[in-house]
Amino acid sequence: MEALPSADEPWGRVDEDGTVSVREADGWRVVGQYPDGSAEEALAYFERKYTDLASEVTLLEVRHRRGGASASDLRSTARTINGKLDGAAAVGDLASLVARVAALTETLAAESATEAVAAREAVDDAVKARTELVDKAEALAARDPRTVQWKQATAELNSLFDQWQSQQQNGPRLPKSTAQQLWKRFRDARATVDKHRRAFYAELDEAHKDVRDRKTRLVEKAEALAPKGEDGIPAYRELLDQWKTAGRAGKKVDDALWARFKAAGDALYGARIEREAADAEASREKIDLKRALLEEAKAVGDERDIAKARSILTGIQRRWDEIGRIFPRDTERSLDDELRRVENALRTREDADWKRNDPEQKARANDMTRQLTDAIQKLEDELEAAKKSGDKKAIANATDALEARRTWLKALGG
Repeated sequence: MEALPSADEPWGRVDEDGTVSVREADGWRVVGQYPDGSAEEALAYFERKYTDLASEVTLLEVRHRRGGASASDLRSTARTINGKLDGAAAVGDLASLVARVAALTETLAAESATEAVAAREAVDDAVKARTELVDKAEALAARDPRTVQWKQATAELNSLFDQWQSQQQNGPRLPKSTAQQLWKRFRDARATVDKHRRAFYAELDEAHKDVRDRKTRLVEKAEALAPKGEDGIPAYRELLDQWKTAGRAGKKVDDALWARFKAAGDALYGARIEREAADAEASREKIDLKRALLEEAKAVGDERDIAKARSILTGIQRRWDEIGRIFPRDTERSLDDELRRVENALRTREDADWKRNDPEQKARANDMTRQLTDAIQKLEDELEAAKKSGDKKAIANATDALEARRTWLKALGG
């Protein structure tokens, strides 16, 4: 029997016929023949085969150290490499490569168990997340269509669908039955929301059609007022009140109809503006005439004789009325206010003069004068008596009372 190879011997040998063998623990194993070259070329060829296998083992170890690849994938690669090492036609320390792969496989087995637990948790989390999307979609479907803001609701549903697709593409694979059940619920909720949305907009379109017809008739009536000019403004205002309560016909339709309705109103108010401008132009001379009368009215306040003052004002008022209305109205009001101040001032003078010359007033004043004169005489006598007696309190009382009566008498002109 051939003796077992020594650990000091080279890993390969070449027989004279070109047969190449690799040294293993239990003896030499033939790996192939290389008859057309030298012994060195034969060994170099099978050593390169070993180098390729060693590179695959090293690459597997590097992938494991760097992370990123799953343990199950690396275990599959390890099994493939192990199959290549079994009876490999290569020259080198194949046993060390087998040991390295075995050690890595053991480590990967433990990591695979951990990964399996994490994978199950990931699936559970994915089912929970997918269920939350379904619940939100069903909540949208359950809302009263009349209370839904459809633009916002549509955007929300689209966002839920985008999240669904993202989870489906990037998340873990769900069990088929669970995935199908969740998708059916989500799909049905989307269909319900779409059905409600289409029904809502169909009803809205019908309502918009009614409002459009109503507003179109208002526009036609407003445009028919054009021949009346500014006389059509009251009727236009009534139409405007109806417009405000007519509702909405959609932004584009509303904007177009409003442009026509407003243009009809602008034509009526434009006629008023033109008339007011013409009136203002025609009022320039009248304004100057009234201002001249106001200058004359200053003489009313300067005239001491009230009767003459009234005569002057009456003449001014008559000519003021003959001039007629002027425009703009705020200028007319300003001029009228100035004349009214002159009238009020004269009326105040006349009222005061009437009170002074009223016979009844004079009689009452004369009677009061006599009473005050008698009281003053009596108080003077009392004061004289108090002074003679030296009664200080009586002197003070008589003095105060006497001073008050004299003040009243002076106010009456006595």
